[in-house]
Amino acid sequence: MTEPLEKRLEKAMAELHAAQEAVARTERELRQASFAVLSSDRAVRATVGPQGELTGLEFLDNKYRDMSPQELAASVLEAAGAARVKMNRHVMKAMAPFAEPSSNVPELKGFELDWERIFGPDVLREDDDKAHGGQATWRDALGEDGED
Repeated sequence: MTEPLEKRLEKAMAELHAAQEAVARTERELRQASFAVLSSDRAVRATVGPQGELTGLEFLDNKYRDMSPQELAASVLEAAGAARVKMNRHVMKAMAPFAEPSSNVPELKGFELDWERIFGPDVLREDDDKAHGGQATWRDALGEDGED
């Protein structure tokens, strides 16, 4: 026996209200989020805010004094890029449930988000934390192979 239209509409409205509250909560949490990443040479720590904007940059242990400008720039770009990818993945994970189909209202099928188009291809790549501590090495950023 099918459920009356009025009851289905009531369920859909309740789910919509719950989803709106969950989205508002998630948005509040995301506005406060930040990620900091240390460059692989441990010379730079970059922090990004909720929209991937650079909010902090630290030069650690005076290592920058012994670095060429190109090496320092590569370390900054590496750390900032890795922090931005972490933030993008955090946003993606936080927002993914809102795209899923409704379990209570079968008519609400959900929708697909093109995360790669939104954040770029790095957000979908496997995290290579085991290989480089989560980032490419600064030598990679310089186009060097790291061999002496």
